[in-house]
This record gives sequence, structure tokens and C-alpha cells, in this order.
Amino acid sequence: MSSEVDTFGIFEMPYLVKDRKHMALIEKEIVWPKLAPAAEAKGLKIVAVWENGYRHITNNRRPIRKPEDLAGIKLRVPEGKWRVAMFKAYGANPSPMKFSELFTALQTGVMDGQENPFTQIYSAKLHEVQKYLSLSGHVYTPGYLTAGARKWATLPADVRATLEQVGKETQAYVYETAQKQETELLEKIKASGIQVNEVDKNAFIAASKPTYEEFGKAVAGAKELIDRAIELGK
Repeated sequence: MSSEVDTFGIFEMPYLVKDRKHMALIEKEIVWPKLAPAAEAKGLKIVAVWENGYRHITNNRRPIRKPEDLAGIKLRVPEGKWRVAMFKAYGANPSPMKFSELFTALQTGVMDGQENPFTQIYSAKLHEVQKYLSLSGHVYTPGYLTAGARKWATLPADVRATLEQVGKETQAYVYETAQKQETELLEKIKASGIQVNEVDKNAFIAASKPTYEEFGKAVAGAKELIDRAIELGK
């Protein structure tokens, strides 16, 4: 979404979203009043906010415990300038790449590592071609149920209302399932023999400061959104 609407880059900021309760407050006070209208102006109607979960780092070089451990690691990241900026600040060598190409890139050594939620790691079998999983939880990624704004406007009002209602109701199922999978999928990934470690989150948070500052300066209104999101988590 940050590739479509600059202000959605707020969700690229590391360690911004503490937990799902915090995200619920951000959704209510930032997503719907601020971000959704900006998306609609670009032709995307947000119907509901779901999630892709917390992202973690895997690689074939070494366990990642602090940002310095990422030095020189070729890391696949999704499209979006802020993920690239974040991992450059940590010392990695990040490169955007299509997810469909990732397994082969890791298998052949074109990339040393990647970062994704457990659902993507497990479903794409990335753990089968990686030696280390570091539980960084560096970014919480909302998932957006969207429709083309022009097409949406052609639907009858009752259909739009029903779709919005069902989309929002489904969020509870998505959150419940995601929370359950955080434990279940981690155990399945561990069973493959991959080495799992915790990270020094305080060190990563400290190293994230330049990314916050750059985003706040580069995107109009971003600093106010960040400040409000942080305040909601206190």
C-alpha cells in the first residue's frame, strides 16, 4: 500500500505496532479517518482491515541477534522504499524481489535471507532452504481488503453495506487465526531443523531511529501520524 499511497508507509516503521489491541486503536483513529480517504483518492476503496502478521528474518549466513549481524547480508524485501531504508540502516544489503522468485533465490544463494510472517515462510517452504530464523518481529503488517473505487461506486448501496459488514466481521476470525498460527506455525518451522533465536529488540529499535526521521521528513503529515500512533500505544 505504501507504493500506492505514501502515508501508508507508517506501517513500514519498525516496532510501531505493539500488539493487536494497539492496532485496533490505530485502525480506529488513523486508518479510517486518515489513510482510507487517501487510498480512495488514488482509486482504492478499503473495505476492511485484516492482517499479514509480524515479520521475522531468516538467512543462511548467521543468527541475527542485533542489527550489526545483518552486515553484508543479501536480504530480499518486498517493493516499498521504507523496507529498503530500514534494512540499509541496520547494515544489510536489501533488494526488492517478487515473492514468486524468492524460494529459488534463497536455494541458489542469489539471496542470503528474507523477512516475512510465519504464514508466508511456512506456506512457501522458505524454512527448507534457510538455516537461521531470528524472531525479530520487526514490522506488523496489516492486510487490506480492497476494491477498485470506481467499481465499488457502481454497486447497489445494500451490497456495499453488506460487504463492509462482512469484511469487518471477518477481522475477528483473521486475528484469532493469526494469533493461533504464531505458535503452531513456529513449531512446524522449528521441526524442519532450522536454528531459532531471539533478538535484542532494544538494539533494533535504537537502530530504527533514522528510518523514522527520514519518513517523517519525506512524507507530508507522516510525523503527526507516527506521533499519534505511538501515543495510542502508551
